[in-house]
Amino acid sequence: MTTQGQYRSRASFGKRQEYIAIAKLLQRGFDVYMPLVDDQQIDCVIRRGDHDYLDVQIKARSRDCKPVDAGRFSAMTIPCPREKYFFLFYSEHINTYWIFPSQQLVEVASQNRSGKNKGKYSINLTGFRGGVVRASERFCQYQDNFDLLWT
Repeated sequence: MTTQGQYRSRASFGKRQEYIAIAKLLQRGFDVYMPLVDDQQIDCVIRRGDHDYLDVQIKARSRDCKPVDAGRFSAMTIPCPREKYFFLFYSEHINTYWIFPSQQLVEVASQNRSGKNKGKYSINLTGFRGGVVRASERFCQYQDNFDLLWT
Protein backbone atom coordinates (compact mmCIF):
# COMPACT_ATOMS: atom_id res chain seq x y z
CA MET A 1 0.00 0.00 0.00
CA THR A 2 1.32 3.46 -0.82
CA THR A 3 2.11 5.99 1.89
CA GLN A 4 -0.90 8.02 0.77
CA GLY A 5 -3.06 4.88 0.85
CA GLN A 6 -1.87 4.06 4.38
CA TYR A 7 -2.70 7.59 5.56
CA ARG A 8 -6.16 7.46 3.97
CA SER A 9 -6.78 4.07 5.56
CA ARG A 10 -5.77 5.33 9.03
CA ALA A 11 -7.77 8.54 8.63
CA SER A 12 -10.88 6.69 7.46
CA PHE A 13 -10.53 4.21 10.33
CA GLY A 14 -10.51 7.10 12.81
CA LYS A 15 -13.56 8.73 11.24
CA ARG A 16 -15.44 5.41 11.09
CA GLN A 17 -14.70 4.79 14.76
CA GLU A 18 -15.92 8.27 15.66
CA TYR A 19 -19.26 7.51 14.01
CA ILE A 20 -19.47 4.08 15.66
CA ALA A 21 -18.74 5.61 19.09
CA ILE A 22 -21.37 8.28 18.45
CA ALA A 23 -23.85 5.54 17.53
CA LYS A 24 -23.05 3.84 20.85
CA LEU A 25 -23.78 7.11 22.64
CA LEU A 26 -27.06 7.52 20.77
CA GLN A 27 -28.04 3.93 21.70
CA ARG A 28 -27.52 4.88 25.34
CA GLY A 29 -29.95 7.78 25.08
CA PHE A 30 -27.56 10.70 24.67
CA ASP A 31 -28.31 13.64 22.38
CA VAL A 32 -25.11 14.00 20.33
CA TYR A 33 -24.01 16.96 18.22
CA MET A 34 -21.00 17.01 15.91
CA PRO A 35 -18.97 20.13 15.13
CA LEU A 36 -18.08 20.70 11.50
CA VAL A 37 -14.37 20.95 12.34
CA ASP A 38 -12.25 19.32 15.03
CA ASP A 39 -9.80 22.10 15.72
CA GLN A 40 -10.22 22.14 19.49
CA GLN A 41 -9.97 18.40 20.18
CA ILE A 42 -13.77 18.04 20.37
CA ASP A 43 -15.31 15.33 18.18
CA CYS A 44 -18.82 15.60 19.56
CA VAL A 45 -20.91 17.41 22.13
CA ILE A 46 -23.37 15.55 24.33
CA ARG A 47 -26.44 17.25 25.71
CA ARG A 48 -27.52 15.79 29.03
CA GLY A 49 -30.29 18.26 29.81
CA ASP A 50 -31.19 21.90 29.61
CA HIS A 51 -27.95 23.93 29.54
CA ASP A 52 -25.85 20.86 30.41
CA TYR A 53 -23.32 19.84 27.75
CA LEU A 54 -20.17 17.71 27.61
CA ASP A 55 -17.30 17.98 25.13
CA VAL A 56 -15.98 14.59 23.96
CA GLN A 57 -12.76 13.66 22.16
CA ILE A 58 -12.76 10.18 20.56
CA LYS A 59 -9.54 8.20 20.06
CA ALA A 60 -9.30 4.73 18.51
CA ARG A 61 -6.65 2.09 17.84
CA SER A 62 -7.00 -0.28 14.90
CA ARG A 63 -6.41 -4.01 15.03
CA ASP A 64 -3.74 -3.28 12.37
CA CYS A 65 -1.40 -1.91 15.04
CA LYS A 66 0.99 -4.19 16.90
CA PRO A 67 -0.80 -6.03 19.73
CA VAL A 68 1.57 -4.46 22.26
CA ASP A 69 0.19 -1.06 21.13
CA ALA A 70 -3.49 -2.07 21.08
CA GLY A 71 -4.36 0.37 23.86
CA ARG A 72 -1.52 2.86 23.54
CA PHE A 73 -2.65 6.43 22.88
CA SER A 74 0.16 8.94 22.63
CA ALA A 75 0.99 12.52 21.71
CA MET A 76 -2.42 13.67 22.95
CA THR A 77 -3.14 17.32 23.42
CA ILE A 78 -5.48 17.90 26.35
CA PRO A 79 -6.30 21.60 26.30
CA CYS A 80 -7.74 22.98 29.51
CA PRO A 81 -8.72 19.78 31.36
CA ARG A 82 -12.10 20.57 32.87
CA GLU A 83 -15.13 19.04 34.48
CA LYS A 84 -17.22 18.65 31.32
CA TYR A 85 -14.52 17.47 28.91
CA PHE A 86 -14.22 13.71 28.33
CA PHE A 87 -12.07 11.31 26.33
CA LEU A 88 -13.57 8.19 24.83
CA PHE A 89 -10.93 5.61 23.84
CA TYR A 90 -11.51 2.48 21.77
CA SER A 91 -9.30 -0.54 21.06
CA GLU A 92 -10.40 -2.63 18.11
CA HIS A 93 -8.12 -5.48 19.24
CA ILE A 94 -10.35 -6.18 22.24
CA ASN A 95 -13.50 -4.26 21.20
CA THR A 96 -13.39 -2.18 24.37
CA TYR A 97 -14.14 1.43 25.26
CA TRP A 98 -12.79 3.52 28.12
CA ILE A 99 -14.38 6.82 29.17
CA PHE A 100 -12.17 9.29 31.04
CA PRO A 101 -13.00 12.69 32.45
CA SER A 102 -10.17 14.92 31.18
CA GLN A 103 -9.20 16.00 34.71
CA GLN A 104 -8.68 12.38 35.74
CA LEU A 105 -6.94 11.51 32.48
CA VAL A 106 -4.18 14.08 33.04
CA GLU A 107 -3.63 12.61 36.52
CA VAL A 108 -3.10 9.02 35.30
CA ALA A 109 -1.53 9.63 31.88
CA SER A 110 2.16 10.31 31.35
CA GLN A 111 3.17 13.76 30.17
CA ASN A 112 6.17 14.13 27.88
CA ARG A 113 8.78 16.34 29.50
CA SER A 114 10.99 16.87 26.44
CA GLY A 115 11.26 16.33 22.71
CA LYS A 116 8.90 17.18 19.89
CA ASN A 117 5.87 16.04 21.92
CA LYS A 118 6.78 17.97 25.06
CA GLY A 119 3.67 18.68 27.12
CA LYS A 120 1.55 16.08 25.33
CA TYR A 121 0.10 13.06 27.10
CA SER A 122 0.18 9.30 26.57
CA ILE A 123 -1.56 6.35 28.18
CA ASN A 124 -1.56 2.59 27.63
CA LEU A 125 -4.92 1.01 28.48
CA THR A 126 -3.98 -2.58 27.60
CA GLY A 127 -1.34 -5.14 28.32
CA PHE A 128 0.10 -7.84 26.09
CA ARG A 129 1.23 -11.11 27.61
CA GLY A 130 1.39 -14.64 26.28
CA GLY A 131 0.24 -13.48 22.87
CA VAL A 132 -3.01 -12.04 24.27
CA VAL A 133 -4.14 -8.41 24.52
CA ARG A 134 -6.02 -7.62 27.73
CA ALA A 135 -7.51 -4.48 29.22
CA SER A 136 -5.35 -3.11 32.01
CA GLU A 137 -6.88 -3.72 35.43
CA ARG A 138 -5.51 -0.35 36.51
CA PHE A 139 -8.19 1.39 34.44
CA CYS A 140 -11.12 -0.99 34.96
CA GLN A 141 -13.30 1.75 36.50
CA TYR A 142 -13.25 3.54 33.12
CA GLN A 143 -13.77 0.44 30.96
CA ASP A 144 -17.11 0.55 29.10
CA ASN A 145 -18.31 2.93 31.82
CA PHE A 146 -20.63 5.15 29.79
CA ASP A 147 -22.43 6.02 33.05
CA LEU A 148 -19.59 8.46 33.78
CA LEU A 149 -21.11 10.67 31.08
CA TRP A 150 -24.43 10.88 32.96
CA THR A 151 -23.01 11.98 36.31
